Amino acid sequence: MRPLIPMLLLLAALPLQAQESGRWAEVNGHRMDYERLGHGRPLVMLHGGGNSFRGSFAKQIDEFAKTRQIIGPEQTGQGHTSDAPGPLTYGGMADDTAALLEQLNLRDADVIGWSDGGNIALILAIRHPELVRRIVVSGANFAPEGLPAKDLEEMRAALDKPDKSKPFDAKITRMWLTSPGPKELSLALLGGIGKPVMVMAGDHDAILLDHTIALFRAIPNARLCILPGTSHGTFLTRPEWVNPIVLSFLGE
Repeated sequence: MRPLIPMLLLLAALPLQAQESGRWAEVNGHRMDYERLGHGRPLVMLHGGGNSFRGSFAKQIDEFAKTRQIIGPEQTGQGHTSDAPGPLTYGGMADDTAALLEQLNLRDADVIGWSDGGNIALILAIRHPELVRRIVVSGANFAPEGLPAKDLEEMRAALDKPDKSKPFDAKITRMWLTSPGPKELSLALLGGIGKPVMVMAGDHDAILLDHTIALFRAIPNARLCILPGTSHGTFLTRPEWVNPIVLSFLGE
């Protein structure tokens, strides 16, 4: 999620809900909070940037947990997980997610990622393919240029006058402006993903449509789903479409 975009400001402001089955693990030298609920094939759900597991997937968790074992990590500085020293990177969050899955002794998991979570899911599939079976991403981008030029300008302006009371905002904005980098995601790296991938977006998403189509075309075994009349918040605003599409794809 990019909270400098007006609609996403509202989404990022969603309150954190109490974790019903909250846990934490030590990954790569810092703590990661996560939830684990339901039964069945593991399904990892990766939240949007600046958001939380329940904030991002409020319309999916109960339904998906009926037939799946859900693992909902919360990334560094987001959700219930505290910030850690150093820059925030997509690659680092993907490696943290991999470390969590290895601690939980999970392999061959399905992965859903929304926005920043989609970027993390794709990097996870590239770096740790043994952990992943199928992937669904919505609103993902493989380079900062996937965002409209106006949004990038707004982010640069925000960094010029940072809110010192919210240091994490500057950290995540800096990541959006410079990442994913070519060592994290690129058309060539996407071409090496050997798993089935559903690439989803709204027809007026925060990510440029041409960028989403290029991402889809780069992945050998990918499908494209563009939701009409829909913005970046696909999972929250179109659950009646998204949920059956996702469950059908993962059930194959």
